[in-house]
Amino acid sequence: MSEHKLRLAIIPDYREEDWPSMDLCADMLTKYLQEEHNTTFDVQSICPPFSWRLKRIPKLGEKGFAYNSDRLLNRFWDYPQYLKKKVNEFDLFHVSDHSYAQLVHVLPPERTGVFCHDIDAFRSLIEPTIEPRPAWYRAMSKRILTGLQKAAVVFYTTTEVKNQIEHYNLLNSSRLIQAPLGISSEFSLINQANQATDQDILKQVSETPFLLHVGSCIPRKRIDILLEFFAEVRKSHPELRLVKVSGDWTNEQLGQINHLGLEQSIVYLKGLTRSQIATLYRKATLVLLTSEAEGFGLPVIEALACGAIIVASDIPVLREVGGDAATYCTVGEISTWVKTVDQLVINPNDSPELKIRLAQAQKYSWSTHANTIAEAYLNLK
Repeated sequence: MSEHKLRLAIIPDYREEDWPSMDLCADMLTKYLQEEHNTTFDVQSICPPFSWRLKRIPKLGEKGFAYNSDRLLNRFWDYPQYLKKKVNEFDLFHVSDHSYAQLVHVLPPERTGVFCHDIDAFRSLIEPTIEPRPAWYRAMSKRILTGLQKAAVVFYTTTEVKNQIEHYNLLNSSRLIQAPLGISSEFSLINQANQATDQDILKQVSETPFLLHVGSCIPRKRIDILLEFFAEVRKSHPELRLVKVSGDWTNEQLGQINHLGLEQSIVYLKGLTRSQIATLYRKATLVLLTSEAEGFGLPVIEALACGAIIVASDIPVLREVGGDAATYCTVGEISTWVKTVDQLVINPNDSPELKIRLAQAQKYSWSTHANTIAEAYLNLK
């Protein structure tokens, strides 16, 4: 490469796929590279428009099959065709989500990096008996994995993710670089935005005490456990409500809500701004993370930065990210969750001290995240 300012392309997910955490990672990396490394890099986020095909067809478009088919066509055909035309316009390429690593096949691999947030996309290949999938799905996963394996550098968030990559021998460890995620400025103990933001969101949850869960409703989040122990806790604390932010309920989860009689005790919110989520973190009685697996756990550090009290699953990733600032419960052990949450609702002072919570959050920075990635790409020069 010449000595000119390095042209770095950030390759994000399609926004239409609605993965807020992945969008955030790409946005923050772009922002901090542009602001803090603009003498070295010319950074642009590039993404083709999302093309709706089957979803436009009457009746068929209402089905999940149409949406998922459109996703695959855009990921595996439109995006690669778009990038083929961009190869000569950039010196370096950064795929911000490993589930898009199939794009490496049309990029110069020696000048391309991928961020691997977890290894879920490869479960059907590495644990086929635990996650059986049809042949077409495994072929798709294989295409993604081989793309990841071609990349010159692969970034990861936590030691646990690295351990899993090494355990399944997915990549040569010499190409792995840790780059923990950061905390956006909206997440702080004091509201830095317009006070009207607080009032707007609090009108939707009222002033009654509430437990908060932020994240998707996919299986590994163990929403079934969240609903089950919430129903038990309400027997002692009927005033409590559960505020669920993001993710679409599955039919099974809706059935469970109905079975447990929780319809009037849950507030479901979607499409919130970071400022609004921060308001909820600051006001929540407790923030809950019931996941059985995570790649990082952004809600942990974001909630801690807002001074929230956190009860999380006792898994290596969340232990690593939350440290001594959170309280942990065994995954899926309803009685432990009920006892712990009940105790903290009655006496919040039994949680780690506020100064410990804030100190843990201060370990994470998008600026540091961007600097780590910038240094890695300079080494590819």
